[in-house]
Amino acid sequence: MKTETSGGDTRHQGQEAEEVVYDGLGVGPGIAIGTVHLHDAGAVVVPEYRIAAGRVEAECKRFHHATEMAARQIAKLQRKAEALPTAAGEELGYLLDAYQQMLKGSRLVRGVERHIREERINAEAAVQQQINEIVQGFEAMEDEYLAARAQDIREVGRRLLRHLTKTPYQPFSLLPRSSIILAEELTPADTALLDPAQVAGFATVLGGAQSHTAIMARSLGLPAVISVGGLIRGARHGDLAVIDGMAGKVILRPRPETLALYRQLRANFLRQRRTLTRLRSLPAITRDGARVSLQANMELPSEVEAILMSGAEGVGLLRSEFMFMNRDTVPDEEEQYAILRDVVERLEGRSITIRTLDAGSDKMAPALGIAPGANPALGLRAIRLSLSRPELLEIQLSAILRAGAHGPVRILLPMVATVHEIRYVRSLLDRVVRRLTRQGVRISDPLPPLGVMIEVPGAALAADSLALYADFFAIGTNDLTQYTLAIDRADEAVAHLYDPLHPAVLRLIQFATEAALRARIPVSLCGEIAGDPRFTALLLGLGIRDLSMAAHSIPRVKQRIRSLDLLAATRRARVVMDQSDSARIAQLIDDFNGQR
Repeated sequence: MKTETSGGDTRHQGQEAEEVVYDGLGVGPGIAIGTVHLHDAGAVVVPEYRIAAGRVEAECKRFHHATEMAARQIAKLQRKAEALPTAAGEELGYLLDAYQQMLKGSRLVRGVERHIREERINAEAAVQQQINEIVQGFEAMEDEYLAARAQDIREVGRRLLRHLTKTPYQPFSLLPRSSIILAEELTPADTALLDPAQVAGFATVLGGAQSHTAIMARSLGLPAVISVGGLIRGARHGDLAVIDGMAGKVILRPRPETLALYRQLRANFLRQRRTLTRLRSLPAITRDGARVSLQANMELPSEVEAILMSGAEGVGLLRSEFMFMNRDTVPDEEEQYAILRDVVERLEGRSITIRTLDAGSDKMAPALGIAPGANPALGLRAIRLSLSRPELLEIQLSAILRAGAHGPVRILLPMVATVHEIRYVRSLLDRVVRRLTRQGVRISDPLPPLGVMIEVPGAALAADSLALYADFFAIGTNDLTQYTLAIDRADEAVAHLYDPLHPAVLRLIQFATEAALRARIPVSLCGEIAGDPRFTALLLGLGIRDLSMAAHSIPRVKQRIRSLDLLAATRRARVVMDQSDSARIAQLIDDFNGQR
């Protein structure tokens, strides 16, 4: 969205168009300054017409030829991915593997064939129709990461349509150094072809924070801003531009004073990044000697290298849903074991906490065959889904136990609300252990700790009881805040009311933490506030000593911890917990942070 202009694109004779500032979503931290290159991948015109009954088989054959051509093209990209930096190469590798699966007997391929045969329409129209059906299902999901998978479906569809219509792909031309790429949309494969030695950064009109393109930008270390409305209309080839990946701003034709400011900000960012990099090998210890464990949240196996580079002590939350997405069949025990074993071994002895499947309702995986509920946030999801399908949970528990033979693992149950749920999972776990032992299969020794996520108010209020049956707690503040305040963060009409500093939210965090400390079980916090240095002093003051966050947040949180006096933070937390107003709480926290 254009948020500030001084003349927009209006030109006066002999005078350049003036500075324009656009707001978007920063996904690749850093600041880039360079010249604009407008990228157009080439629009595909999709014809739509009926075909004669005698042409149906020929049309299906033409479609299958397009899938074969797309598969060959993706195979070439897979070979190129091997030459990328490890994290980016692995990220693209996993994605291209998923693309290949979509081209081989998947829901997409079967659906296109069905449209051709039943509706007797041409292959292009059938592809477009099936892509739209699948994408609508993904975009209806409230989970940002899963909803972003719609982009992957579209990309496979675009490749098929290019081959069917024989529309040439417009690749990147040879670019000068310090180029700024502006595009309507960049696919992950496009992003992988960006050479950081030539490309300073990029911005797109479309995209989400959890898209593979955003993940690729972070892996390559490119400053990037996405979801920038109106960007292409205001840009020209050769314009000078600034990409601010931290503030989520794109500035076209910056004024001299703006340019000077951003050159200084870029120098400061690079200097601070060097300082934070030096913290990687240092422990997270407060000035008065309290040690804090900093771990990383993990969405995909490709993030392992970034996690190790961040200085994380381990993985505090592995979201296992990625194994169930973009496929029509549930992964079996061997497949899950192979994936988890690979991650465990690459962590080189660091602990990993694996959350069991948190899917269902708003986080639909086609392989599960579950219809969306009327009220997604309160429906059949997470542990409720797993306990309704115990065979799925047993397979996952078995895979985790086997992976645990290769390194330390913990098992985390999402959205637990009752003691009965923990006890039932323990009975299933015992049954799996007995089976694997009889079969002579190597498993974790000792058995992995079994913990629960505290993310619904009922769990926080019953924390004393849950602590009798759980080996550890992990407080998930994102959902805890949402459920406590009855606010959907994805709903723009009420998202501004989402407030983790609400007294009720803080009291639930305090209650759960103190229950864990009384029971002498570990307690961690893994919501978004764990990775925000603004909240660090408060969380430590409440008794939290284990934080899990996005890997890129670890250095800044560690820096804050090393500047803190825990005794002072504890005193300030007590004052905060006596307050009844969120604004006053925020002021107390910011005043304390400003005393550094």
